[in-house]
Amino acid sequence: MSISSKARIAREPTPAFSAHLTYDPRRGILDFVSGLHAANAVQLAQAERSGVPVVFLQDLSSHMHLKFPRVIEILGIPRATAAEKLKKNTPITGAGGHAALGMARLLARAQQIVANSTSPQARGFEVAPWLGEWIETPQPALGGRKPADLLDTPSGLDAVMRVLGALESGAYQ
Repeated sequence: MSISSKARIAREPTPAFSAHLTYDPRRGILDFVSGLHAANAVQLAQAERSGVPVVFLQDLSSHMHLKFPRVIEILGIPRATAAEKLKKNTPITGAGGHAALGMARLLARAQQIVANSTSPQARGFEVAPWLGEWIETPQPALGGRKPADLLDTPSGLDAVMRVLGALESGAYQ
C-alpha cells in the first residue's frame, strides 16, 4: 500500500462513525449531538454539505422546550422553506443547515460541561431545556443580547460558544 493510499484511508471516516452524523430519529437527538461533538473537521464539513432534516429541528425544539417556529426563526430559516422541506422530506442546507448544526454543537458543549461537573446537582440535570431557556435570556457577556439572536451566523455562534464555555469556569456567573 502506498503512502498516499494510507493517508487517504486515514482521512476517510469509518462507516459506523459516519452514521452518527446523519440524524436518525430512532436513535435520537443525543446520539446525533454526540456524533457531531466527536467529529473531526472533515466529517463536520460533510455534515454541513448534507444538511439536516426538518424532523431534527422539530425534535430539537421539543427537547429544548422551544416552539418549532421560534427555532427556525433563531436559525434564520423562513417558515415557508421549512414547510416545503418537511413536505418534500429534503434537508435544510446552506446557512440554515449550518446554523442548525451549530445549535446541535452548542447543546453538545452544554452536555459536556454538565458531564465534567463535580457538583451533585449535575447528576440528572436536564441540559436541553436549560439551554433552551439560557439562549433566550439576555447575557451581559454578549452586550445584553440573547444568545438566540446570534446563532444564525458563524461569528455569532462562536461568541455564544465562548460565553457558554466560560460558564464552566465560573467566569460569567
